[in-house]
Amino acid sequence: MTTSSPVAADVIRRMTERGLRLATAESTTGGLTGYLLVAVPGASKVFVGGVAAYGRKPKTDWLRVSPDTIAEHGSVHEETVLAMARGAREALEVDLAVAESGIASPTNNPDRPGGLYCLALVGPDGHEVAERHIFEGDREATMRAAADRLLAMVVEYLDQTA
Repeated sequence: MTTSSPVAADVIRRMTERGLRLATAESTTGGLTGYLLVAVPGASKVFVGGVAAYGRKPKTDWLRVSPDTIAEHGSVHEETVLAMARGAREALEVDLAVAESGIASPTNNPDRPGGLYCLALVGPDGHEVAERHIFEGDREATMRAAADRLLAMVVEYLDQTA
């Protein structure tokens, strides 16, 4: 998997210019988004850290996602990733946090197909956005697509608030 990410470089540059800080809460990607960020020189000015919350316990204990949210919606749901992003933003005391949870491998469940990811961004002043995507490809390809989309969500936020 390539570590080069023009979008990550753009995120680091633009957030540095604005003095903003970022955190990640990643489930299925296991920290890939954070890895793409730290591969960019100067990332330490922006990227505070991330939580790889693959199982339920880190989601509830570290990110303070309510067990009721997971019980009601499941781990791969917009409400769950919004709660993950809120938890990361609060715990790591940053301006923006992004979160993802998904299903990287093929399944036999048409309601939860392989490549299904839910993504979220939480920022200041109550700014919250969540998305649901089905990315094509093998496990590695869907994970990379999810990480790239999280970074693109940050760019979109920066464009909207410029």
